Amino acid sequence: MSRNAPNSKEHIVKALEADIRYDGRKKEEFRKIEIETDIAVTGEGSARVKVGDCEVIAGVKLSLGTPYPDSPDEGVLMVGCELIPMAHPSLESGPPSIDAIEIGRVIDRGIREGHCIDAKQLCVEPGEKVWIVSVDVVPLNHDGNLIDVGGLAAMAAIKATRFPVIEDGKVNYKELTDKKLEINETPIPVTVCKIGNQLFVDPTKVEEDAIEARITVTCLDDKRICSLQKGGSESFSIEQLGDAFDIASKTSNELRKNL
Repeated sequence: MSRNAPNSKEHIVKALEADIRYDGRKKEEFRKIEIETDIAVTGEGSARVKVGDCEVIAGVKLSLGTPYPDSPDEGVLMVGCELIPMAHPSLESGPPSIDAIEIGRVIDRGIREGHCIDAKQLCVEPGEKVWIVSVDVVPLNHDGNLIDVGGLAAMAAIKATRFPVIEDGKVNYKELTDKKLEINETPIPVTVCKIGNQLFVDPTKVEEDAIEARITVTCLDDKRICSLQKGGSESFSIEQLGDAFDIASKTSNELRKNL
């Protein structure tokens, strides 16, 4: 929590009770969303997502590797997050922090459990060779809600990914084909935050430092929930969980339109 958090929290709670945020939004309203794809030449897919002042880039790398023994005819998906010091003064260089690991795992779980990508289409030779899809999420400016913004960036990059050319059994990364990843679902994470009895989405960094609990709900196109992640020291009541699920379902549909 930041040094100014006690006073900030008091003001935040009063604003939320009046359904007003620091920036004039309603409790269930996201900041302005901007999405740009194909921003990098070194990956097979890439995207930049800007939500308010929070900015995240995601890149997708395809490589040939060996499948897992229990799924010999399926490709592999891996999502990771790196929190770099330039994104916010609170971030430090070094090994991945707990926050970075959590962000990567929550985004990964939503995409994986939502069966976003047809894993069997990634098989080149059963038991021998499959495509490995590596997604890297990197915030350029951290102003809160990195899980949701990172999830949008990951999905935008995945949707923009094209397979590289294979020549004589080797991958030619300098040339991409028109073939894209086959997308079955578009899982979108929405984190519902709690301060007191107030629930809201898309926190800024100041709001995020003051929250008591949060739950990330990843929903599919038909509103089914494919993953959950609880954070924060406080709990949600059964009624609050029901409200959070409704908020996440409605919000995910709105966010999906941006993709």
